[in-house]
Amino acid sequence: MKAIITGSTGMVGEGVLRVCLNSDAVKNVLVINRKPCHVIHPKLKEIIKEDFMDWTGLEDELEGYNACFFCLGVSAIRMPAERYYELTYTLTLKLATVLSERNPEMTFCYISGAGTDSTEKGSSKWAKVKGKTENDLMKLPFREVYAFRPGFIKPIGGLVHTQPFYKYIGWLFPVGRAIYPNGFCTLQEVGESMINAATWGYTKKILEGKDIIQLARLNAG
Repeated sequence: MKAIITGSTGMVGEGVLRVCLNSDAVKNVLVINRKPCHVIHPKLKEIIKEDFMDWTGLEDELEGYNACFFCLGVSAIRMPAERYYELTYTLTLKLATVLSERNPEMTFCYISGAGTDSTEKGSSKWAKVKGKTENDLMKLPFREVYAFRPGFIKPIGGLVHTQPFYKYIGWLFPVGRAIYPNGFCTLQEVGESMINAATWGYTKKILEGKDIIQLARLNAG
């Protein structure tokens, strides 16, 4: 597998990158960031790109990959609706469109979120934007598109970009997993499930927490 990863300077992307670099299934990784991820590895190549809205002149560098793990995202809290739409929908579709044109055999795995609104008709603005993003990604001519909707994610130890509050609420994970497993998964499981989706596929296009856990467990076999 030759994979492109976005968002590796955030917690989810950094974790997915680590899983990919440690996986025998992944041969090469290209990370695309606005700032350096400061990771050095024989598998890894990095593109620093300030403007994710314009890929003119970089199309050739994005060719030859068969997986994309799109982990770039922003919080809707205290962000104007128009800006959230631009950074969540427009930015994602800009890059995805180029990738689909250059890599028609690519599997595109998109980190969405629990509560995303596939109908695009609910009252939650962020959920509608995420839902529209998922829906329109699935219209692009990729080999496959999967939307991952994790809830609470337990970080991988030693990551640089883990939010500080996780060390105070980490005790909730085993309790939440036992009571509501669909809403609690580990970042290791997210990364492994994305690799497995790109390798073998999955029966659903939208993966909730239980699906992520189940797909990740294929590695145990």
